[in-house]
Amino acid sequence: MELAYIIQVRMNSKRLPGKVLKPIGGKPMLQYLLESIQVCKHAGRLIVATSHRDTDNPIADYCAAMTVECFRGSLVNVASRYAEIIRQHRLDAFVRICGDSPLLDHRLVDQGVTLFTENRPDVVTNVLPRSYPRGQSVEVVNARTFTDTFKDMTTTSDLEHVTQYFYRHKNDFSIMNFSASRDCAHIQLAVDDTADLDRTGAIVARLAGPHWKYEWENYIALIDNN
Repeated sequence: MELAYIIQVRMNSKRLPGKVLKPIGGKPMLQYLLESIQVCKHAGRLIVATSHRDTDNPIADYCAAMTVECFRGSLVNVASRYAEIIRQHRLDAFVRICGDSPLLDHRLVDQGVTLFTENRPDVVTNVLPRSYPRGQSVEVVNARTFTDTFKDMTTTSDLEHVTQYFYRHKNDFSIMNFSASRDCAHIQLAVDDTADLDRTGAIVARLAGPHWKYEWENYIALIDNN
């Protein structure tokens, strides 16, 4: 199966500009995601998808320095980035990963890809409904389904949020959701603003080893203990 792990990022975040490269524990936020995905058990391409705007040149430069593939496309039509990556690499499936999730647990990604491999639905997700913390979202999308559906994504919101169309028309697609053992949807592990960045830094500072050795529930325990 031709699989790609696609991390979508941009520098012009409204609430925290440039957050994807802001330092956490001495290294850029994006590096945490790269390190986590690199230990996933399913083989696949690792691609950072950003825009062709000059403002995103630092992301491309960082990928070059890290020898990570970087695709550059439309800033606002994020879905078109995925469509072009699918075409270029003849993908069977892709994992959509948001760049604001530095502590994403690679075990959840593995779980999502395993479910996709065994069942081949249109989408495997853990956000319909959400039970994991924000920042632990996993979406594995059938590439053929995405390509066939892309032409129907006509609203600005659909094109920006990539998978929103599938959820709005969930009865038209085969969607598998996997859930946490308890509802943690209210917990924030994503980085949207300065407070989130500081919280993530505090979590990382308390880790005794590489972040990818810890599970998402360990992060919650650190927050609770703090």
